Amino acid sequence: MAAGMTATGVFHLVRPQAYDWMIPPELGAPRPWVLGSGVVELVTAGLLAVPATRRAGGWAAVGLLVGVLPAHAQTVRAFRRQPGKLALAVARIPFQIPMLTAALKVARGRR
Repeated sequence: MAAGMTATGVFHLVRPQAYDWMIPPELGAPRPWVLGSGVVELVTAGLLAVPATRRAGGWAAVGLLVGVLPAHAQTVRAFRRQPGKLALAVARIPFQIPMLTAALKVARGRR
C-alpha cells in the first residue's frame, strides 16, 4: 500500500495535468487539489512505511480513499456520453472497496 501511494503521489506532483480533469468543477481550480492530494499520498505512504506510525497511516489511507470519491464521480460524469469510457470509469469504483478494507485492517492493527 505504501509503495502504491508513493508512486501515485509522485505522479500527482510530476504530472498534475493528468489529474486536473478529474477534479469536480464545483471545487474550483483543480491544481491545488491535485498537488495537495499528491502530498497527502506521500505523507500517508510515509506513515504506512514506519511501524510506529503504521496504524495512523492506515487511518490516513482510509481518509484519502474516501476523499478521492468525488474524483471518481467526476470521471463518471465526464464520460456519461461515451459508453466505453463510462464503463471503465464505473468499473474502477468497486476497486475502492478492497483498498478501503485493506486500509481499515492496517488502521485497526490487523495487518
